[in-house]
Amino acid sequence: MIDVDLPDTEGVPELVRSFAACLASVTETPPADVPQPDADLRGAIAHWRSWLAGRGAGLVPLAQPAAFNWPGYWLAVLGGADAGAAEVAVLMFGTPSGVVLSPQDPGLLGVAATALPVRRGYVVSALDPALAPAATPAPRLRGRVEALALADRATGPMRRVDRARARAGRGLDGDRYAAKAGTFTPAGDTARGYDLTLIEGEVVDQLALPAADTRRNVVTRGISLNALVGRRFRVGGVECLGQRLCEPCSHLERLTADGVLRALIHRGGLRADVLTDGEIGTGDVIETLDHEGAVRPAPPGPGHRADARRR
Repeated sequence: MIDVDLPDTEGVPELVRSFAACLASVTETPPADVPQPDADLRGAIAHWRSWLAGRGAGLVPLAQPAAFNWPGYWLAVLGGADAGAAEVAVLMFGTPSGVVLSPQDPGLLGVAATALPVRRGYVVSALDPALAPAATPAPRLRGRVEALALADRATGPMRRVDRARARAGRGLDGDRYAAKAGTFTPAGDTARGYDLTLIEGEVVDQLALPAADTRRNVVTRGISLNALVGRRFRVGGVECLGQRLCEPCSHLERLTADGVLRALIHRGGLRADVLTDGEIGTGDVIETLDHEGAVRPAPPGPGHRADARRR
């Protein structure tokens, strides 16, 4: 996403201008290139659908927006609690979702969707859903473990440890996810990516909170975790598989500090499966295991690129 202020286009309703700003942010389009029709929101959405279709995308309405969650962006229209109160368009992110852009009312930033009067919701989606990422060389990557942290129960405090025992298919002994007691522990055994969470120390350096408060198990140094999605790697004596980015959510912001949700979008670290039993200790090496010349899926799209304007 990019930071976008509320446009001051003359004659266009504030709600439409705010929704256009959110569209510009999530599509990483210069705000001046996003149409701002002089119409009500319904008419503007019809216009935006045509504009997006010409770019291979669509604007999909949500059937139950108040209950919607997913680990990505979506647009919400909030209705005032009082009759006649102005509607507000915001950009949401994460599961559970929270506000990451609110051109009409910046005071809503970080507020969880569950605490807001969500009336309508929309997702920007590609018209062709085929997954065909280009193959790219898989270079060897290497870093180290800077810190380890565990919490024995959901929402419980994270405690620093020097070493931890990892169990294949479960996680770290003493951690809530290994005990199947985490806030987001899946009900069944088929879901992946809940054994181990990692975050880069370089990202933590930019946050105004201790590393353990990010609620990730492993703090790394010197290795790109986004580049480990889909790759096998070793942490100390433990083999792992990077499953997906560990995106932030409104739950994390509630447990930590204001602004964490926005600050960690696409920088929240990695979710990984533990493939072998073993030990992980502070100072241990982290290195990729796939051989030189192997290929892997291309890294996540434009929203994952480093950019001074992006959060």
